[in-house]
Amino acid sequence: MEVVLTEWLSLVVRWLHVVASIAWIGSSFYFIHLDLSLKSSAGLPHGVKGDAWQVHGGGFYHMMKYLVAPARMPDALTWFKWEAYTTWLSGFALLVIVYYFSADLFLVDKSVLDMSAPAAATIAFFSLAAAWLAYEGLCRSALGRHEVALALVGYVLLVGLTYAFTKVFSGRGAFTQMGALIGTIMVANVFVIVIPYQKKTVAALIAGNEPDPWWGEIGKQRSLHNNYLTLPVVFLMISNHYPLLYATRYNWLIVAIVLAIGPVIRHFYNSRHAGKGNRWWTWGLAAAGMAAIAWLSAAGPRTTTSSAVPPVPKFAAVEEIVVSRCSMCHAGAPVWAGFAVAPKGLMLDSAERIRAHARLIDINAVRSDAMPPGNVTEMTAHERRLLAAWLAAGAPAQ
Repeated sequence: MEVVLTEWLSLVVRWLHVVASIAWIGSSFYFIHLDLSLKSSAGLPHGVKGDAWQVHGGGFYHMMKYLVAPARMPDALTWFKWEAYTTWLSGFALLVIVYYFSADLFLVDKSVLDMSAPAAATIAFFSLAAAWLAYEGLCRSALGRHEVALALVGYVLLVGLTYAFTKVFSGRGAFTQMGALIGTIMVANVFVIVIPYQKKTVAALIAGNEPDPWWGEIGKQRSLHNNYLTLPVVFLMISNHYPLLYATRYNWLIVAIVLAIGPVIRHFYNSRHAGKGNRWWTWGLAAAGMAAIAWLSAAGPRTTTSSAVPPVPKFAAVEEIVVSRCSMCHAGAPVWAGFAVAPKGLMLDSAERIRAHARLIDINAVRSDAMPPGNVTEMTAHERRLLAAWLAAGAPAQ
C-alpha cells in the first residue's frame, strides 16, 4: 500500500508542478514581450513609458506601463507571484519524493562517488542555497551593473557547478540538481527581489511618496534573467527521460551547450518583440549547438573507458548479464524494495523479453550508463561491452 500511495503522491505533485510551471513561464514570456513591444506616443498620461494595443479572445486590450508608478494607487491590483511559488514548492516536493527518498537509485552512483544516500541528499539540498547566494552576490556586486559581463560570469558559474555535480552525483541526479538549482535562483528572484520591491513601490504610493526608480529597475533585471534561464531549465527538467543526454561521457558539456543556446533562442524573440529585427543567425547557432549535443551523446557511457568491442558472445552470456543486473526490478515480481511492478512495465526476466527490448538495452546500458540506476547492481564496463558486441551483431538468439 505504501508503494501505491507514493506513486500517486508523485503523480499529483508532478501534475501540479507542470501546470504551475506552464502558468509561470507563460506569464514571464508574456510580460517580457509586452515590456519590449511598448511604444511611446503622444497623448499618453504622465509617467507612462509606452503603450501597446493587443487583440485576444474577441476583444481589444490597451496596455500601458508606468516607468516608475502611477500618480495614485489603483483600487485593484493583480499580483503575479503564486505561479512562481507553486512551481518551486511542488518541484521541491517532487525532488524530495523522487530523488531524496530514493537517493540510492537516482542521486548516488558509487562508480562516480561512493557516499551514502543521506549524504547525497544533504549535499544536494545545501548546494541550492549556496548557488543562490553566489548568484545574488554577483548581482549585488559592481559586476551587476554590467549585464554582459554578469551574464558571462554567471554562465561560467553554472557550467562549473554542472561539472562538479557530475563528479558527485549520478548523471541523472546531476541534471536534475542543475534544473532545481536554476529554478531556485529564478523563484528567489521573484520572492526576494521582484515582489518585495514592488511592495515598496505600493507602500510609497499609499504614503504619498515618490517611489525609487531603482526598485523597478532591479525587478526588471531579475525578470529578464528569469526569461533567459527558462529554456535551459525546461530542458534540464525533461532530460531525465533521455539517458543519451545525462548518462553519457560528456554530459556536463551538453548542459554547457544548452545553457548557451537557450538564451540565444530567447534573444531572437526578445529582439523581435523590441522591434530590433529578426536575429536569424541565432537559429543557425542553436542548430549547430543541437548537432553538437547529438554528436556528444554518442560518445558512450561515463563508466566505459575502452571503445574496443569484444567478440560476439553467446546469448546465454547476454541473458546472464541482463538477468543478474536488471531483473530484480524489471521482472513480473520485482524483488527490489519500493517496486511493486516493473518500472515502466518493462520486463527483462526471460530470453524472449530480452531480445524484444534490445533497443532499450542499447540506449540505457550500452550507449549510456543510465541503467542500472546509480549502477546499484554494479554492472561492469566489460559486461557493457559484451552487450554492445551482441547488439552490433544484430542481437542474435544463439
